[in-house]
Amino acid sequence: MTLPATPAQTPTASAAGLWKPVLIRATVALLFGAITIFWASPSVHVLAWAVGLYLLATAGAVWMSRALPVAVPVVVALGGIGALITQSDAGVALSAMLALLVLGLLEFVHGLRKRDSLARDWLVSGIVSVGAAVMLPFFTSLGAHALLGVAGGGAIISGVLWILSGLTLRHDARTGSDGAAQTAAPGASPEAVN
Repeated sequence: MTLPATPAQTPTASAAGLWKPVLIRATVALLFGAITIFWASPSVHVLAWAVGLYLLATAGAVWMSRALPVAVPVVVALGGIGALITQSDAGVALSAMLALLVLGLLEFVHGLRKRDSLARDWLVSGIVSVGAAVMLPFFTSLGAHALLGVAGGGAIISGVLWILSGLTLRHDARTGSDGAAQTAAPGASPEAVN
C-alpha cells in the first residue's frame, strides 16, 4: 500500500523551502568573489577577515538549507573562525582548505546519493569547493592576493551556479502552487486556444 505524499515530501514544498537559503548562499559567494576581484592589494588582515566572514556566512546559509548534515556547517564555521584567529597566510589557507574540503566532499556525496532537483548542482559545487581547497596550499607562499584569487574564483563559480539554482527553485515553487489552479481552469490548455 502506498501512502499519499505529505506536503513536506512534494517537490514544490522542497523548492519553496530551499530557494531562500540557496539564494543567500549565492549572494554571499558573489559578494566575496567581488571583494577578491576589486581589492587590488589586500593585506593579510583583509584576507583573514574576508575569508573568515565568507566561511561563516556560507556556514549559515548551508545550515539554513538543512540539506547537509549539521556537522558540515559547523566545520565550515570553525574554518571561518580559524581564519579570523590566525591572521596569517598559512593559517587562513589551512583553515579555508579544511572547511572547503569538508564542504565540497559532502556536497559531492550528497549529490551522488540524492536524486532531488539540486543533485547536479551539489555535484558541481562539491567539485568546485574541493578544487579550490586543493589549490589553496600551492598559493600560500604567493601571499594574500593569490589566496583571495583562488578562494574568490571558486566562490564566483559557486555563486553563479547557486544563483541559477535558487532562481529555478523559486520559479518552480511559484509555478507549482499556481500550476494546479491554472490547469484546472477551463481554457488553460494550449489546445483550448487553438
